[in-house]
Amino acid sequence: MIATNKLKIFNDPIYGFINIPNSLIYDLIQHPYFQRLRRISQMGLSYLVYPGAHHTRFHHALGCMHIMQKAVQTLRFKGVSISNDEENALYIAILLHDIGHGPFSHAMEHSIVEEVHHEEISLKFMNALNVEFEGKLDLAIQIFKGEYHRKFMLQLISSQLDMDRMDYLKRDSFYSGVAEGNINSDRLIQMMNVQDEVLVIEDKGIYSVEKFLVARRLMYWQAYLHKTSVVAEITLTKILKRAKELTQKGEQLECSKPLSFFLNNKITSAQFDLEELITFSQLDDYDVLGAIKALQFHDDFILSSLSKMIINRDLLKIIVLDEKVDTEKLDQYKSKLLNLYSISEKEANYFVFKGKLKNQAYNKESEPIRILKKDGSIENLVDSSDQLQVKALSKSVTKYYICFPKVLLDI
Repeated sequence: MIATNKLKIFNDPIYGFINIPNSLIYDLIQHPYFQRLRRISQMGLSYLVYPGAHHTRFHHALGCMHIMQKAVQTLRFKGVSISNDEENALYIAILLHDIGHGPFSHAMEHSIVEEVHHEEISLKFMNALNVEFEGKLDLAIQIFKGEYHRKFMLQLISSQLDMDRMDYLKRDSFYSGVAEGNINSDRLIQMMNVQDEVLVIEDKGIYSVEKFLVARRLMYWQAYLHKTSVVAEITLTKILKRAKELTQKGEQLECSKPLSFFLNNKITSAQFDLEELITFSQLDDYDVLGAIKALQFHDDFILSSLSKMIINRDLLKIIVLDEKVDTEKLDQYKSKLLNLYSISEKEANYFVFKGKLKNQAYNKESEPIRILKKDGSIENLVDSSDQLQVKALSKSVTKYYICFPKVLLDI
């Protein structure tokens, strides 16, 4: 019998009341591994651009579970057979799909835990929880890994039109205030169906899909790839890389034990065992921000300068271009910097660098969004759409950037 104190509801600003479907889901939400997501920001350092973007991965995971409940309800109404075990497995898989994200989300993947992707860590957390919960996550893990014979279940969790994308677009749009990212997730879910165990969208929902893809493209340019968000995240990555560089030379830095562990050790996928997982579960945004607050006063010029940039929101200048950055221009800025400060050419790379941004709202090469026609046939979205914009949205747009200290503008 389900204990009544486990029949909780969350009040969510996007969807209203979110119900916890059963005691197992409640216990997973209550677990310290999942509660840690309250301390992991959903949009990294985007709050430096959009002050309201302080929502967390915890918000997002609950929202995904809520719309998964709606999707299951809709598909069952349309005659798709989904057993209670499959239903529960879908809720668990979508609830835990982002549990492996580190502090400030993607910044960690390129600095502290260099060779282990967050999805791999999510799976490690799921396996650890499965041991604790005596195998009750078996089916959820099977679906998450794409090993379950009913393909549409994985597509609901990870595809070009999944619950994850539907929630983060709507949620990130709401909290950032970027209205162009708002989508009608209810309409999209109502248009879902399953044919031959594959997820399809009924053809009357095609315009909602197009709106979804346009919203995704605009959210990438206006929020996720906003130039200030980009330079802030790169700066954070460089702080962590420099901290790791100094730590591995024997320098003791002021930071928490979990962060110190990952600075002192190069962790590969093979080494990422239960002990590393437990240490990782103690790591969140607070560890990183706390360290940066202390490191702004460190003797190392690079570490202190970069840390002050984040704390005081006085970031590097970033210029976004349509053409590739001229290497000569890059060298000019490096030369100016070397004349200004007594640092090496290698150290100058922390302050002057180039890169590129890619935005592709719809990928024709990967698993397509399938449209179910009135005659029962199935077409790929690109072939089915009468709008030229879907073909345009399928093209990958690349922009290039150069970053350097603002002080160089006056030299």
